[in-house]
Amino acid sequence: YHFAIMFEALFILTTVDAGTRVARFMMTDTLGNVPGLRRFKDPSWTVGNWISTVFVCALWGAILLMGVTDPLGGINVLFPLFGIANQLLAAIALALVLVVVVKKGLYKWAWIPAVPLAWDLIVTMTASWQKIFHSDPAIGYWAQNANFRDAKSQGLTEFGAAKSPEAIDAVIRNTMIQGILSILFAVLVLVVVGAAIAVCIKSIRARAAGTPLETTEEPDTESEFFAPTGFLASSRDKEVQAMWDERYPGGAPVSSGGH
Repeated sequence: YHFAIMFEALFILTTVDAGTRVARFMMTDTLGNVPGLRRFKDPSWTVGNWISTVFVCALWGAILLMGVTDPLGGINVLFPLFGIANQLLAAIALALVLVVVVKKGLYKWAWIPAVPLAWDLIVTMTASWQKIFHSDPAIGYWAQNANFRDAKSQGLTEFGAAKSPEAIDAVIRNTMIQGILSILFAVLVLVVVGAAIAVCIKSIRARAAGTPLETTEEPDTESEFFAPTGFLASSRDKEVQAMWDERYPGGAPVSSGGH
């Protein structure tokens, strides 16, 4: 019991918190590029923050609800998805580190992120493939989905851990969602890693030719927002805030680069 509480508090909740923040940022940044929705780029817009927060929380909340109500048990639904997603997130981080190292010309140190990246991808992609396509229903999503579909087509009202027709429908729906999400996670990570490798190759070639590497990064700009230096505003912070409000009575303008 105590281990479960510790695991939830130190691992799951921290990941959900960080994931929610990242997903919200990506959502607002994406919507901010849509004509008519540019204000989502403004991180001080409270309405946009609430909309994105509620939407992102609803997404992972739906997955959580799916898990805790699954007839096969929440641990069998949530843990594989959570574990695979967590390791694929690590692969994205390692790919980013590899790009930074290569673009800085530190080729002799590139193996430090490259080796764990390769191992992470091999192990996690293999596990993802088996979890999706394995012929054993106890492992593969599609095999389990097919078994319960067959049971439904035969008119069975109970099958395995599903003790009602509604439970059978729930397993069919949940295994389909799990399989689709697992495929989506794997494909997106492969796209990111492929893009990272392409950037590394371009960087090596550009450095060898002595030409500057093209970049799509926004130019560095000074922040247009002010916040207190600590959790509670000091007297000096309040003075600066007053000057800031006087300069930007309607709020600081948003630059063309967004976030």
